[in-house]
Amino acid sequence: MKQSPKRTVTSKQVRRNQRVFGRSLLVIFAFALVLFIGRFSYIAIGKNVQNVNLGTQAKKLYTANRTLKAQRGTIYDADNQPIAQDTSTYSIYAVLDKNQHTVSGKPMYVTNKAKTAKVLSKYLPLSKKKALAYLNPSDKKVFQVEFGAAGQNISLTTKHKIDRAHVTGLTFVQRQARLYPNGVFASHLIGNVTATSKGQLVGTMGIEGADNDLLKGTDGFKKISQDNNGYQIPGSNQKAKKPRNGDNVYTTLDGRLQTLLETQMSALQSKTHSKTMNAVLMNAKTGAIVAATQRPTFDPQTGEGLNSVWRNTLIQDAYEPGSTMKIFTMAASIDSGNYNGNATYQSGRYEIGGRTVPDWNPGGWGTITYNKGFALSSNVAMAHLEQQMGATTWKKYIKRFKFLQSTNFGLPGEQAGNIAFSHTIEQANTAFGQGIQVTAIQMMQGLSAIANNGKMLKPYLVRKVVDPNTGKVVKSYGPKVVGQPISATTAKAVRGHMEDVVYKKYGIGSDYKMKGIRIAAKTGTAQVSDGKSGYLSGDDSYLYSVAGMAPAKNPKYIMYITMKQPTLPGTETATQLMADVFKPVMKRALQEDSSAGNNGASDKMLSYVNRSVSGAKSDLTARGYKVTTIGNGNRVLKQSPISGQVLMSHQRVILITSGTQRMPDLTGWSSSDVLRLGQMLGLNVKTTGNGFVTKQSIAVGKQVGQSDKLTVHLK
Repeated sequence: MKQSPKRTVTSKQVRRNQRVFGRSLLVIFAFALVLFIGRFSYIAIGKNVQNVNLGTQAKKLYTANRTLKAQRGTIYDADNQPIAQDTSTYSIYAVLDKNQHTVSGKPMYVTNKAKTAKVLSKYLPLSKKKALAYLNPSDKKVFQVEFGAAGQNISLTTKHKIDRAHVTGLTFVQRQARLYPNGVFASHLIGNVTATSKGQLVGTMGIEGADNDLLKGTDGFKKISQDNNGYQIPGSNQKAKKPRNGDNVYTTLDGRLQTLLETQMSALQSKTHSKTMNAVLMNAKTGAIVAATQRPTFDPQTGEGLNSVWRNTLIQDAYEPGSTMKIFTMAASIDSGNYNGNATYQSGRYEIGGRTVPDWNPGGWGTITYNKGFALSSNVAMAHLEQQMGATTWKKYIKRFKFLQSTNFGLPGEQAGNIAFSHTIEQANTAFGQGIQVTAIQMMQGLSAIANNGKMLKPYLVRKVVDPNTGKVVKSYGPKVVGQPISATTAKAVRGHMEDVVYKKYGIGSDYKMKGIRIAAKTGTAQVSDGKSGYLSGDDSYLYSVAGMAPAKNPKYIMYITMKQPTLPGTETATQLMADVFKPVMKRALQEDSSAGNNGASDKMLSYVNRSVSGAKSDLTARGYKVTTIGNGNRVLKQSPISGQVLMSHQRVILITSGTQRMPDLTGWSSSDVLRLGQMLGLNVKTTGNGFVTKQSIAVGKQVGQSDKLTVHLK
């Protein structure tokens, strides 16, 4: 009975505590609610959380930004056939993680490694064993694997072939790339590209580098509002800017002549292993570069040979030209009124200022005329001519021909050349091409004055630049007279002396005679500087050259070839070897010119690939072409010339089919046709002599394979 009051007090305290606790919770809840409403209002009004704007963030989350890639401009040849154009290549990788499945549960990893390896070895440059090694890495936890260089730069056609094999786990990544369909084709003039870390193509040399800002174009963009599933929200705003494609560049290069020149120069390089070589063919009436190449060179499509020489030796190598400089010495002597061709001098040696000028024939040819001295390429004759007109006059003509200054050809790194002209012996040396350094493009510019009756033309490679977005011509180039260093009478007289080099019985350029075409030419041999104050010694320490034009009376084309430090075979001279390049290229150029003049347009090669052999032969024969078929298949696999190239009347067309490849009868073939056949079949071709094939080392009808050696004798 005494404890009851205590229990009553305790019960009241509990109820009081509950009320206090309840009120406290209500206050806390109310306070929290006020804070929440305040914060929500702040966010709703200000739309910022921790300095992040929610409105902007939401737009980013539900806005798709897409870059619209600009197409890099195409580079074309003279017949508007692409030399360099945009394309896509692919790299491939294989997923090995077995946890990778599609939403429907299908595997996204390689399920059959043997089959995958077989497919990859069939379409990529790697063996099945190597492919299996990639697919079975030592680390079993690897998510995916790549296939090295073999898995890079895969064409769209190859990608489709691999796709059609239906193997799982292979994924392709697309990349922007550049296509050079002709391979080695004036490579240092056209240039190439490299890809930045962002995948953008940037030109690194040649036209690709010099005109990169014109070619690259400007990317566009596209912004759209989308829902959680990636679909555009109806009625939402869409922002877009179209890409501006790069400008197209149209060159003066004749695709057919360029291909022939590359073939002949490759054959010459394989014989001589020259340190460097240049060959240029120019339209004498316009200054347009029709074909040009150098050795070493590279394939811009594969990159093969790119590290051999980065320089464009046509414009970036300055060298002592040797006896081809005598063309300009003769021109200066005649034009200044100092030349007397019938006057005589003692050849062999000439003492000047205590130094001796020797002829290449140390014993000389006795007392001869200056006319004969030029045809014999006498250094002593040229030294006399320089002395007669005087150093001041000679230097004036050197400047008139614009040596020692850039031609502003339009490509980076062009050299101006230099001269040693302080002493009497130095002044005499320059008269026969020693002690003065020039570039090949300077020589072409100077030679244009000789060919074009005194008017000197600036050589050019690009004829126009066109904006593909508007069709408007952005830039245009054409014949440009840059001076008249000599009179027309002088130019004609010099060409006459150059004819003597070829046709006089004592002339040293008879190897350049061409049936039915009169040639004016001058050969040259120069010692190569040691880079200090002297010259290299030895049989292989010379720069050989030839400058020629045809037809001699009214030249349409000028050709200039240099061959530095070759290893000459014992069977042929440097002059004979360079003639193997000069004559077929010059002949075809003149034939093309004649064909265009008679018909108004040149016939272009059609594509016969994948067509029936019988149909192709019938069509080509009806058009007047000689057709040679290799293989016994029913469909054409390869052809030469390729589609789009200009054809010459009665030209030989070579068609490759499937089946056994057997050697045809090459009797009567030209060296260029034999070299084309060799390239198509992968043969190692060696030619001896000049003219047309009379003998062949591989018997007619014998089966041939890659790397077989074919030797032909021409006569």
